[in-house]
Amino acid sequence: MSPRKIPAAAVLLDVDGTLIDSTAVVERTARRWAAEYGVDADEFLADAHGRRTADRVAEFLPPGRVAEGAARLDELEAADTEGVVALPGVADLLKALNGRPWALVTSMDRPLLDVRRRAAGLPLPEVVITAEDVRHGKPDPEGYLLAARRLGVAPRDCAIVEDSPAGVRAGRAAGGRVLAVTTSHPAAALAEADVVVTDLTSVTVISDGLLVAEG
Repeated sequence: MSPRKIPAAAVLLDVDGTLIDSTAVVERTARRWAAEYGVDADEFLADAHGRRTADRVAEFLPPGRVAEGAARLDELEAADTEGVVALPGVADLLKALNGRPWALVTSMDRPLLDVRRRAAGLPLPEVVITAEDVRHGKPDPEGYLLAARRLGVAPRDCAIVEDSPAGVRAGRAAGGRVLAVTTSHPAAALAEADVVVTDLTSVTVISDGLLVAEG
């Protein structure tokens, strides 16, 4: 199969599951948190990926306990970095983006992002959108729209890289071209993306976008 070009003036990237593998941490801490709060851990984890902590916690705890519960889960996650590593192809991709417009758009808060990206040895771009920067988390497109605006690029001219169904929906709703990696979800769950690949080793940065080796 011939490589597919994704035209892009800027690249917007999710973090957890897209650039960083923190699956083991997320599961460990969610199970500990769920036990503390009397929540079914499997049910909580089933649709937690790619979403803001507070948004997911609000689906399990009464309104008066959401802030406390979200803060506790964030605390547990920030204290555990065992097994947090950059995913395949990430270091080369970010190095190739050096000097080009790119941004991170994550459902993590800024302290947790800093903990995990340092553990994985990843750089930060000038534009970083975290949970605190938006009123509505993914699948709402607000984060991606804000990142594009701060970069001075139209959302339709952005390539958006994601790994979760919520993130893919957010990218599509923002109007960008979405590349999904199957690092945390099967391809069938990411079918709304424009292109789906195994990981970022399939992606090369070119002068006017990304070149993706499909198949």
